[in-house]
Amino acid sequence: MTAPSAAGPLAGILVADCSTVLAGPYCTMLLADLGADVVKVEPPEGDGTRGWGPPWVGKGSNRTAAYYLAVNRNKRSIRLDLKADAGRDALRRLLGRADVLVENFRVGGFARLGFDDAALEALNPRQVHLAISGYGPTGPEATAPGYDFIVQAVSGLMSLTGAPDDAGGLPTKTGVAVSDLTTGMLGAVAVLAAIAGRDRRGSPAFGRGQRIDISLLGSTLAWLANQAQNYFVTGVLPTRRGNAHPNIVPYDTFATADGLIVVAVGSERQWPRFCRAIGASALTEDPRFATNGARVANRDALGTLIAALLATAPSATWLERLAAAAVPAGPINDLAAAFAAPQVAALGALIEMEHPVLGPVRQVAPPFVLGATPATVRTPPPLLGEQSDEILAELGYGPAEIGRMRAAGTI
Repeated sequence: MTAPSAAGPLAGILVADCSTVLAGPYCTMLLADLGADVVKVEPPEGDGTRGWGPPWVGKGSNRTAAYYLAVNRNKRSIRLDLKADAGRDALRRLLGRADVLVENFRVGGFARLGFDDAALEALNPRQVHLAISGYGPTGPEATAPGYDFIVQAVSGLMSLTGAPDDAGGLPTKTGVAVSDLTTGMLGAVAVLAAIAGRDRRGSPAFGRGQRIDISLLGSTLAWLANQAQNYFVTGVLPTRRGNAHPNIVPYDTFATADGLIVVAVGSERQWPRFCRAIGASALTEDPRFATNGARVANRDALGTLIAALLATAPSATWLERLAAAAVPAGPINDLAAAFAAPQVAALGALIEMEHPVLGPVRQVAPPFVLGATPATVRTPPPLLGEQSDEILAELGYGPAEIGRMRAAGTI
């Protein structure tokens, strides 16, 4: 295969991406950012997120939803009808060469197309196979469709998110699809671990790939972290606290004279500095607030006192004082303010690419900075089947065969 020019740590790694929507495409975009050649295998109608608009980029038949653009850069697209024999044959050729396969078919769906574990092993014993599902490959919900919103609910995550009951709050999903995105990130970690195990002498998997199963439910449960551990230790169900922290006080949102700020007093050393900064040094002498444990036990009383003080001056005043005291605090930005911040510019976190058909495409840059083998943004998200002919030629198909496949609607 002839990959686009890449110099990242995964240059030379070929990924067959048979996933759609978010968890799988996000995983493969991370691998692509790190230099892998990711071939996105799309059904005839394309990845469903191409139609998840508005907003849209482009016009006419090339109109593409912004949602799709968010997680598909640095990839090449081949449009394949896997219900056709010729489409499955093309995928077999690709899988025979690919170092990694990522798919999120419903449990059993990929096998029904002729790509069960035994068939994949016969095609390519060195291949790492990441199978993404909603609920895992076994159990009573194994074949249920996996949707981020539903998983946030059934995992318990939503029971922790939102305003408290006594404030009229309801369990609330997060503002981004964290179950999908967490699964994609953890999937990428697992893929990299399996590649390392395959290529490292002395590893039990040396020279061979392996299957990896990862689910939205399992990933979201793992993401509960300290909240789950609090429950295991105490037997007491954690409740919704809005923006307050279950284990640290003060760590919350506070109203000022002209807006809102967040404050995170994360250590005992910060506590007296915080009190001096807000003009309330006497709080350090109050035994109710002497330690974090005491502050947690008396969070309501302390919160009332702090809220009354912070309401007397504008946000800019408090943020300046807290910064001078080295106390973590910040404004609540919308996305416009966030991406206009000087620190975001210093990170180089906003990039712009020129798509030959769709025009300029702005995106968030890869978040990792590798000193010797940097992640790179090489190509914009592909149009549906944009590189079909190119990829098939690399797989050994001649012009006549490609023409017949196109005439038959296979590509």
